[in-house]
Amino acid sequence: MSDLFEDYSLAAGRTRAFDEMFAPGQLPRQSYRQVANALGELTLADVTARADSMARTFLDRGVTFDYAGEERPFPLDIVPRVIAADEWSDLERGVAQRVRALEAFLNDVYDKMAVVSDGVIPRRLVTSSAHFHRQVSGFEPAGGVRVHISGIDVVRDESGTFRVLEDNVRVPSGVSYVLENRRAMAKGLPEAFGQQRIRPVEEYPRRLLSALRKTAPSGVDDPTVVVLTPGVFNSAYFEHTLLAGLMGVELVEGRDLICRGNRVYMRTTAGEQRVDVIYKRIDDEFLDPLQFRSDSMLGCPGLVNAARAGGVTIANAVGNGVADDKLVYSYVPDLIRYYLSEEPIIPNVDTFRLEEKEAREHVLDRLDELVVKPVDGSGGKGLVIGPDASKEELETLRKLVIADPRGWIAQPVLQLSTVPTMSGGKFSPRHVDLRPFAVNDGDDVWVLPGGLSRVALKEGSLIVNSSQGGGSKDTWVLSGSAQGPVENVPRPSINVRERVSVWPIESNWQDRQAEQQQQ
Repeated sequence: MSDLFEDYSLAAGRTRAFDEMFAPGQLPRQSYRQVANALGELTLADVTARADSMARTFLDRGVTFDYAGEERPFPLDIVPRVIAADEWSDLERGVAQRVRALEAFLNDVYDKMAVVSDGVIPRRLVTSSAHFHRQVSGFEPAGGVRVHISGIDVVRDESGTFRVLEDNVRVPSGVSYVLENRRAMAKGLPEAFGQQRIRPVEEYPRRLLSALRKTAPSGVDDPTVVVLTPGVFNSAYFEHTLLAGLMGVELVEGRDLICRGNRVYMRTTAGEQRVDVIYKRIDDEFLDPLQFRSDSMLGCPGLVNAARAGGVTIANAVGNGVADDKLVYSYVPDLIRYYLSEEPIIPNVDTFRLEEKEAREHVLDRLDELVVKPVDGSGGKGLVIGPDASKEELETLRKLVIADPRGWIAQPVLQLSTVPTMSGGKFSPRHVDLRPFAVNDGDDVWVLPGGLSRVALKEGSLIVNSSQGGGSKDTWVLSGSAQGPVENVPRPSINVRERVSVWPIESNWQDRQAEQQQQ
């Protein structure tokens, strides 16, 4: 093994985390053997040169993000995150199962609310959610799908068990990094990439476009699809342009659209053209000034009425945010059992519902031992990790929880799994999570093989979000017999059944846009 791993076992011993690459004794796990062999031949100069090359490529291609007001290339580490075929099979089925349950839940809560009348969840849970929009109650979206695109955040605990950390079915972002990471890593670590059968990711744009077209309003033979962006100042603008380009559809802003007669049209140099499907990349509150924020210049007046009348499909559907509520998250295992009559394939993280008195009292006595999260937060915003917080921060948190218990949940501190990451001239263990992306066309839920692995670049940090200094890794899902060389390796092209133990139990414009990006 390279000298770059000289102190790795010592650093790994400072955490209880499950290491993705090494078993105890620093023996490479089977799925990582090719990666370990390739890395073992590299020097610090080799790794540095390749990292610099990938960063320059990202900067040239505009693969950047905003950090503290500065535009930076998105950090991509040279060590991939590798997932064995059998492990991915379980994750794939679990993510698809979760998406089907959330789809059924959203259809229900905006219609009959049978889940409430049957006593599975309390009515106040739904109606008190900040993202439950009565403006879209009582009608089925054109195409019959609400969750077209989803990002289900998954982590691995100390025992190696995958658990769902949160759901993202409003405006999930990050898939552009998946596509660009693969493109870069095929050149960054070709010694390992060419020696394994790795499932490709470039199929995503085609799958997405197919699903969007399939869910167009009835009677439309050749639907026109557009991507609706807030504009160039949005931190995820690169992703908007990339996806529009790869799908071969127009990228539009709200000012490019006009609603008339419950139809939506976009202004073009050849005149107005009807739009049938809008892949929106802005939050609901900014979508239609007639229904939500009257001061919004990002959307288009009349979009909600056009959707209500069946004249346009909006993906993802307006009102999906209620399913992203972290208090609703704690009920998802019950929703899976209720709607699908199945046991959850991927368990939740154990969660305390702080609106329940018993759970709240228990958590307030242990604030310094738990992670406390706002139910509508994203990107790590507002999250407090008890063991790392000061007494002043914990006292402030205590007051916030007491004032608004519905707005918070608490969870144990999970030692997220680690993957070797280049830091300070050597490889060190860093915590990672995983966001698999799923595309739902109404008949099938397709899960992108891999997803976005985000990595905390600071030692010991559990915050992986790019807005707080995190980076990413290419995620390699091995296919079938993944060991040893194979011919025709796909090359990327940019053209426990376990019951979760749970206690029975407005921002300004810039903040909202940053929150949307991190979701």
